[in-house]
Amino acid sequence: MNDEQAYTVVGGRGAMTVFEIYIKTTPERLWEAITSEQMRKRYSFGVGTVSDWSEGSEYKAAVPGVVEIAGGKNLEVDPPRRLVQSFTALWSEDVRREGESRVTWEIEPVGTSCRLRVTHDQLSETANNELYGGWPMILSGLKTLLETGEDLDTPGSLRYSGAAG
Repeated sequence: MNDEQAYTVVGGRGAMTVFEIYIKTTPERLWEAITSEQMRKRYSFGVGTVSDWSEGSEYKAAVPGVVEIAGGKNLEVDPPRRLVQSFTALWSEDVRREGESRVTWEIEPVGTSCRLRVTHDQLSETANNELYGGWPMILSGLKTLLETGEDLDTPGSLRYSGAAG
């Protein structure tokens, strides 16, 4: 992690990276985009995330029949404001070895828009940058989808485009 993205967390809990973006949408629509399998596929490299979105429930992120991406538990669920999830990356042996980290989605209304802050923390100090390197593409795709209704081509979205048929 570079110095601009890495922060030491008190108590030796590892490093974290924080992304903040403003989106012209409502908190409810943003929450839907985060928790809808079909919407998520459109901005997250074709990866759908399946869960019942209740506190303590599990979730699974994958391109069915192609690759498992991640899994974990929904630790806090407070629609449409906050979602905290444990996160275990599964797409390669290198990222599997990193173990569990945590992702927190925080939605705050700002006038007719929302601020979305995504914090990926409890990472090791030497975390593989694949664990957090995709967030800018995912969040850019989310913003584009909600503001224009269109999909955004990124290197990540093109990687799996059409893979799930």
